[in-house]
Amino acid sequence: MSVSVRVPTILRTYTKDAAQVTAEGATLSDVLADLEANYPGIKARILDDSGKIRRFVNVYVGDEDVRFADGLATATANGVQISIIPAVAGGC
Repeated sequence: MSVSVRVPTILRTYTKDAAQVTAEGATLSDVLADLEANYPGIKARILDDSGKIRRFVNVYVGDEDVRFADGLATATANGVQISIIPAVAGGC
């Protein structure tokens, strides 16, 4: 399945400043593997050493937070948009 992936500013150094890239995969795990093959180093910024999504990174497949779906096994339908959103803290 071909999907589009929205890349946050902080990870664009891996995608040559592209805000959106395409990737292939039937599940989120497959998509992340494809991203890593095309943009080396990006997967380590999304997943921790145990292979789980980092605590302060939110990933959405369509409008669904994968933490409340099937995690890395979440299905990625053809054409769906995946959003990687780092958590932001701070303020006054």
